[in-house]
Amino acid sequence: MDGVDKDPDSGGGLAVGAETCYVAIMTDAARWISGALDRTCSAAVEEAALVSELQAGSEEAFAYLLAVYANPIFNLVFHILADGSDAADVVQEVFVKVFRGIKQFHGESSLRTWIYRIAVHEASNHRRGWWRRRVHEPASLDDAAGESGPAWGETRAGEAETPYEVVEHAERQKIVRRALAGLPQPYRTVVVLRELEGLSYEEIAQVLGIAEGTVKSRLMRGRELLRRKLAACLGY
Repeated sequence: MDGVDKDPDSGGGLAVGAETCYVAIMTDAARWISGALDRTCSAAVEEAALVSELQAGSEEAFAYLLAVYANPIFNLVFHILADGSDAADVVQEVFVKVFRGIKQFHGESSLRTWIYRIAVHEASNHRRGWWRRRVHEPASLDDAAGESGPAWGETRAGEAETPYEVVEHAERQKIVRRALAGLPQPYRTVVVLRELEGLSYEEIAQVLGIAEGTVKSRLMRGRELLRRKLAACLGY
């Protein structure tokens, strides 16, 4: 029987080819999953080592933490408060809280999520205090469009902007900042965490202490409100 040729119309060749393709796909998938798990485990080990050093009072570890998180936290707080000076004050307080509270961090969430939670809490408290102090004063959005704020978007590496593009880019930033500053805080915070800081729905839920479904609904509503405000600013 071994010497008998297979009928080419029997589909045996196609079956073997399909099986080979399936095995190749599953092998590639297994390799990708293994690599992803390795990267996740490596990141977890690195974070655990950093936390251990921070809890031991290492100045080098805290300097590294500042280098990694200072700018993202400033951007987050700035877009919640829409004021560069206030944001700088709040960021200092955030890292004081991080330094003092790191020994109580037990890894229930990622270190990043824990830091962002502190930042949102401090920014929200500052904003409530600001309203109590200045409830009778008109809020100005001009500060949010000033040069003290962070850049909204970056120029692609290796591409120099022309003077016209610089002005156009600055005007775009001003419009977006004003529109974002006009969003109610719950929507603004979610939009900033997702669109600017790149947090996942799960991380945002942990930062804000709300359900993922609430995160998604606030994000959808916040995006729509932002779209309308931008359209109004641009005269659409």
